[in-house]
Amino acid sequence: MVRDGYFYALGLIIAAVVVGWFAGPVWSGAPLLLALFFLWFFRDPEREIPVAAGAVVSPADGKVTDVSPATVEGKQWVRISIFLNVFDVHVNRSPIAGVIREVRYQRGKFLNAMNEASAEENEQNVVRVEGDGCVIVFKQIAGLLARRIVFQPKIGDRIERGQRVGLMKFGSRMDVLLNSSASLQVKIGDRVRGGETVLAYLQPKGEVVGAGSYSVHEEIR
Repeated sequence: MVRDGYFYALGLIIAAVVVGWFAGPVWSGAPLLLALFFLWFFRDPEREIPVAAGAVVSPADGKVTDVSPATVEGKQWVRISIFLNVFDVHVNRSPIAGVIREVRYQRGKFLNAMNEASAEENEQNVVRVEGDGCVIVFKQIAGLLARRIVFQPKIGDRIERGQRVGLMKFGSRMDVLLNSSASLQVKIGDRVRGGETVLAYLQPKGEVVGAGSYSVHEEIR
């Protein structure tokens, strides 16, 4: 359980007691239900972290809504977008083991996270991790409801694959930028679990992409 859940729930429980005292027990039902919702929403389940070499794990729970080429600052990437609804776990995890090289917070709008423009225009936190000779960039992107992005590690910190690194409150989006040679393991419509689902392999075995893997160019055809 993320401690934020206790703070929200405690305030609502106090509100329920006050409302129940002055207006009767029936009226305390709504704040009590909200308190239970927040305790459930801020859940933080344990995950089984893959150990395969080169594996890039999902930094968030949710649904894959986009897999496509992307050009960022003149460099070619593969972008995987993951949409989190209010029923998903919102604790975020590191996609790879490595060192935090950049953490950049960007103020912005609160467009629907399904809107393509949200990747550039919404409030977001951009993180660059370098490890095992590769670089991964992931973005915590606020949505219509999300108004606070939390990220704990600092530049220079060493983090492990699947390690908890932050939180996005309520509905939001996570973008992952991978080297264009990555061997993808997910497609649009897939459900993924933070720290557990392998999004791609950065060092695929052999020269031929194996079963269950495909290139971004196959995905967007």
